[in-house]
Amino acid sequence: MKVRTRFAPSPTGFIHLGNIRSALYPWAFARSQGGDFILRIEDTDLERSTQAAVDVILESMQWLGLDADEGPIYQMQRMDRYRAVIEQMKSAGLVYPCYMSVAELDALRERQMLNKEKPRYDGTWRPEPGKTLPAVPEGVQPVYRFRNPIGGVVAWDDKVKGRIEIGNDELDDLVIARPDGTPTYNFCVVVDDIDMAITHVIRGDDHVNNTPRQINIFRALGKEPPVYAHLPTVLNEAGEKMSKRHGAKAVTWYRDAGYLPDAMVNYLARLGWSHGDDEIFSREQFLQWFDLDHLGRSAAQFDEAKLRWVNSQHMKRTADEALALLVEPLLLARGIKPDARLAAICGLFKDRCETTVMLAEWARKFYAVPERNAEDAAKHLTEHVWPAIGMLAKMLEGSPWTREAINESIKETLRATGLKMPQLAMPVRVLVMGTAQTPSLDAVLALCTREQVLDRLKIG
Repeated sequence: MKVRTRFAPSPTGFIHLGNIRSALYPWAFARSQGGDFILRIEDTDLERSTQAAVDVILESMQWLGLDADEGPIYQMQRMDRYRAVIEQMKSAGLVYPCYMSVAELDALRERQMLNKEKPRYDGTWRPEPGKTLPAVPEGVQPVYRFRNPIGGVVAWDDKVKGRIEIGNDELDDLVIARPDGTPTYNFCVVVDDIDMAITHVIRGDDHVNNTPRQINIFRALGKEPPVYAHLPTVLNEAGEKMSKRHGAKAVTWYRDAGYLPDAMVNYLARLGWSHGDDEIFSREQFLQWFDLDHLGRSAAQFDEAKLRWVNSQHMKRTADEALALLVEPLLLARGIKPDARLAAICGLFKDRCETTVMLAEWARKFYAVPERNAEDAAKHLTEHVWPAIGMLAKMLEGSPWTREAINESIKETLRATGLKMPQLAMPVRVLVMGTAQTPSLDAVLALCTREQVLDRLKIG
């Protein structure tokens, strides 16, 4: 049996890291098993669903490289199919019309709560042998309810939570079609999973309560349910469920902030799954190692500092040329057109950067005069050092423009002036790069043009 998984987001708001993890795991499982990954957009909530939210879902998945084999498939485009299945269920006696009004339902729930009972539909309109149903009210369009089994249990072996059993008597008869005939969420999901031959449903544990209802509908339609794996919640840094209301950022924010997609995949993978003690791994390693047996059972907590560290580790591993391709558009957006030096600049500075945005800020200093750090300037640009800076500038005028020759000019200046390396290097860094903290001075100067260095070393 070929593995087929799916990601089925509702486009009712921007997609954050907690949401996208529910795409990463089914994608990774399908890829690790040579299966198919389907993207399904559950857009039946017409009041809250937006095209903008769909676009962000697609952008986020494209950026992270979570490519779908099928889709996006939109539920709103499958309404005829849902209605056809509802008609089949009517014919088979699997559903029945219910004329209980909203006011009657509210009154029923209120009585049940007063009696300390679980609020649930009481089966007033459920037809049973020998039962007399109420008179059909005139001019009222019914909802259609699924005849949930009575007695017994719904059970499944969850790949994360283990064995789960729910008594059927805990479940009331689910509404599967509204008065206007539009189908409801739990019903649509089952029809979709049947039609798309989904073998494994990997989703957040906020869906656990839906699962027994869906399993009963599967079996009523003569189908076995898929394997379920319900992922624990992702918490924010305050220990709350990650959500827009609690400050979660859209996935695309991390793209724009300069994070690498492979680093995000690495970090998200570790939010609920592990491979021994491995913290940093490639996408290829992740797909080679991933399985459902090592999914964590407890909630994972997002840690932005850890994410930045993971990203910095991936930046160190990324080829200079690949980083240059990411940094170039950031410079262009700042009105700077980089040249052939960019890859070498990225190589020199990537070890001290957590994001490509930080790397772009360093690269910018090689193409535009940087703003000086006032504290560094006050500390290092003292009167006694200007003669040595002037001497170095004079030597660099006629020096070959290589790192080795520049290094020799620096050493010769130190020998002639009696200064120690920090006494000369710090003020030169401030003048050339705007800050006293840079990689090796000769490497930095070699990546500047001679004209840039001589111009920036001028007194004043």
